Amino acid sequence: MKVKNKIYFASDFHLGAPNIEDSHKRERKIVNWLDEVKVDAYKIYLIGDIFDFWFEYKKVIPKGFTRILGKLAELCDEGIKIYLFTGNHDMWIKNYFTKEIGINTIHENSIINEQGLKLFIAHGDGLGNGDYFYKFLKIIFKSKFCVWLFSRLHPNFSFAIAHMWSKKSRDNNSLNNNDILIQFCKNQQKINPVDYYILGHNHNPEKIKLDSKCTYINTGDWLSHFSYAILFDGKIELKKYNN
Repeated sequence: MKVKNKIYFASDFHLGAPNIEDSHKRERKIVNWLDEVKVDAYKIYLIGDIFDFWFEYKKVIPKGFTRILGKLAELCDEGIKIYLFTGNHDMWIKNYFTKEIGINTIHENSIINEQGLKLFIAHGDGLGNGDYFYKFLKIIFKSKFCVWLFSRLHPNFSFAIAHMWSKKSRDNNSLNNNDILIQFCKNQQKINPVDYYILGHNHNPEKIKLDSKCTYINTGDWLSHFSYAILFDGKIELKKYNN
């Protein structure tokens, strides 16, 4: 039996998009990847936009995603710690994953220590200068009143609106904010230095040295790159899943 001594990071699965057939194909690939990494993983960080849209009513959760939810529950039951950061497409995740599966759900940027390294982890939406219209919308969308109001709508209507908005957001976001994220990390490094910044959001897998101490990692996406990062023996590397 292999020693579980690795930490994995992935983001932007966007399950549910662009249609059921493509989403199911991608979901199966992600499940196969999880099956492979569970052999030596003791932690997995999912860094936002796992779903193209997610909203939890008080007693109802979205239809679908059976394969990945079952696999994540299996990994948690086997003792692998899983951390789920919310992104701009699944910001309305509440407590279902924690109560039902055992996943640690995180709604804010976090600085953590792993294997002697200081890591800044976030999905990446709303960081840095610019994109002020989105930042304004995010405040509104996350408000209790907006959540309450959305929950009053029938799911057939509300989810149709949400999926149209999600598609527009994906189209507009494509690689537009890479420089913003990198500049944010450089500015943040002057205030509270870390060893690695690990982000998602812009769908572009990248590893960039910011200074002699710090490296920027973007985990990319599973819409086209099937990329992820792995921390082992004090170093983080970007990988692509080709199976």
